[in-house]
Amino acid sequence: MDLTLALAGLGVGIVVGLTGMGGGALMTPILVLVFGVPPVAAVSSDLAASAIMKPFGGWVHARRGTVNWRLVRWLCVGSVPSAFLGVLLLRLLGDDAAMQRTIKVALGVALLLAAGGLLLKAWAGRKRGGDGPPASITVRPVPTLLLGAAGGLIVGLTSVGSGSLIIVALLALYPKLRANDVVGTDLVQAVPLVAAAALGHAFFGDLHLDIAAAVLVGSIPGVLIGARISSRAPAGLVRSALVVVLLASALKLLDVPNAIVGVVSAVAIVTAIVLTVAGRDRRPAHTEETGTPAREPAALP
Repeated sequence: MDLTLALAGLGVGIVVGLTGMGGGALMTPILVLVFGVPPVAAVSSDLAASAIMKPFGGWVHARRGTVNWRLVRWLCVGSVPSAFLGVLLLRLLGDDAAMQRTIKVALGVALLLAAGGLLLKAWAGRKRGGDGPPASITVRPVPTLLLGAAGGLIVGLTSVGSGSLIIVALLALYPKLRANDVVGTDLVQAVPLVAAAALGHAFFGDLHLDIAAAVLVGSIPGVLIGARISSRAPAGLVRSALVVVLLASALKLLDVPNAIVGVVSAVAIVTAIVLTVAGRDRRPAHTEETGTPAREPAALP
């Protein structure tokens, strides 16, 4: 068993536990770019690992009551069959160099969308001024089903989207949902989604159990560690780091020269640091009249 692959799974698992997203968006490009795994094998192996890893996070949220089960049902109605369709489309692309290039481009575009979605989520959080008490929402079946279908198709093709993209779409469709409820709902609906996509790949013989097993050795304890420390972690910094990694991975998958990747990553890091420092400078330590701590602002992207 590849120890470095298990360590990579540990790191990705911690990110998933901390943020509820980043599994496919990080693990698949790591397999392709760092370990030289063919894109189709990377997609199928990551899906299989996610199908076992995600229930740990979903179970925690289900116990805490941060899962909207009506949303889960309608998302799954759309996502499970479309995940199989995504696998079928992947097979129709063939198994030559052109197909591998197509998958890499699709992964790169999906990661760019995920990075933009994380920034949108952070911006929306600042607009709301943080999460308040749970608000009742009216589930809209047709838009929710279509959201699940689109997410399932992308996951079947790339393994990316079961967390980042669907979470962002849920926030746009149901802005009154608290962040915890969005993450919990997405984690639970992602279990049958990634399982369906993984079974589709296994049916066509694309699944590499040795790669999936090595990833799981690290990712399962990583998810548990991330979930335990998530309440104390600086969410804004975690999200900033995730955006930087997503951008760098996307640009590499799109064959952008290393110099440009380095410049973009450096600019993203500097921007995240500036925004974080600016946010802290705007926050007064105590109110002058009462001496009570001022309310902390929402996490920066």
